[in-house]
Amino acid sequence: MADWIDREIAANRVKAKERGRAARESFPHAIAATYSADHDLVVVDLENGAKFAFPPKIAQGLEAAKPAQLADIELTPGGYGLIWPQLDAALSVQGLLMGVFGSTAWAKEVGRKGGRSRSQAKASAARANGAKGGRPRKHAA
Repeated sequence: MADWIDREIAANRVKAKERGRAARESFPHAIAATYSADHDLVVVDLENGAKFAFPPKIAQGLEAAKPAQLADIELTPGGYGLIWPQLDAALSVQGLLMGVFGSTAWAKEVGRKGGRSRSQAKASAARANGAKGGRPRKHAA
């Protein structure tokens, strides 16, 4: 069985290296990541010279973290992800650059909580809309 595994690895090594090279050329990867406690931002340095930053409170798994936990950041091999070992949290660089700060299920839960907010302004707006006859009916096109 070990011979079969060695043959498969040898046969696919060239293809895997080519896919890795293509991925590195088509999407930036991180070369460093730090947490700035002064600004409460995670700062990511990309291999192309660009930097970007985001507040940890908007990212899944980082929302309630302490500064010491946020400062303990590791890069995945290849620089395609960020890992916070103390928090058991990980985010992809590609996702972060696209504005994805967590899983789909997490984003839905955040949105659900936000949609349930109650305030005097929201209640007043609902009453005013109701006085006008409520929400307009949708008409089929």
